[in-house]
Amino acid sequence: MKVSDIMSTQVVCISHKASLKDAHELMQSRGVRHLPVISEFDSTLVGILTHKKMISTVMAMMHKYGGNALDRKERGQLVEDLMDTEFQKLTDDEPLTIVVEYFIENKLGCLPVVDTQGKIEGIVTSSDFVKLCASLLNK
Repeated sequence: MKVSDIMSTQVVCISHKASLKDAHELMQSRGVRHLPVISEFDSTLVGILTHKKMISTVMAMMHKYGGNALDRKERGQLVEDLMDTEFQKLTDDEPLTIVVEYFIENKLGCLPVVDTQGKIEGIVTSSDFVKLCASLLNK
């Protein structure tokens, strides 16, 4: 099996110039925990924003500035300043035996799938592996 067999192709992405407030609302409304961050200039993948990073930043802002200033502070914080820029990327033809090792060794929650130009094609999450396990166990 390959990455293309289990990856999600309906990926919710966000611009690197978006605000933390935009990311917060997008994660809530779309029910996602990982946002691939794409460049507004050429649509290439430039980072990943995780739910964990977003929540910890929001909580720190709330603690430091209080609830009344949270909305304003979230709007002033850019995604590009919070995103992880060091991350593993996949191609759609990589074998799942390699991918599962990435997840186990690095305790990753997601791995973006990119094409040869660095544009997002999909995403593989730990949930995708759980779904795969479930389908294999039910056979």
